[in-house]
Order: sequence, then C-alpha cells, then structure tokens
Amino acid sequence: MGLQWLEAALPLGIIAGMLCVMGNAQYYIHKAAHGRPKHIGNDMWDVAMERRDEKLIQQAASAPPS
Repeated sequence: MGLQWLEAALPLGIIAGMLCVMGNAQYYIHKAAHGRPKHIGNDMWDVAMERRDEKLIQQAASAPPS
C-alpha cells in the first residue's frame, strides 16, 4: 500500500521525459537550420532591427577598405 504513488509517478516521469526530448529536438533542429538558437518573443521591432543589422553588415563588407 505504501508504493501506490509509484504507479502514478512512473507514467508521469515518462511523459515529462518525452516532453523534454521533444523540446530539445525542436531547439537543436532550429539551431541546425538557422545557425543560432530561436529568439523567444520576437516582435516586429526585433525583426526590423535584424534586417537593419544584416543590411549594415552587408554594406560594411562591400565597402572598400580605407
């Protein structure tokens, strides 16, 4: 009677483990596809700043060295 909690803990542990595996799989797949971890909470401002940064980096790379 003392180990009845184990009947519930084992399936819950399996479910929690599978959730962790799925979350890590998403993280590593996104990182492999995009080369960096996913930015959580990316809004329109962040997207605009990323585009601006990319444009500035391209302009700096194509500029003749001074």
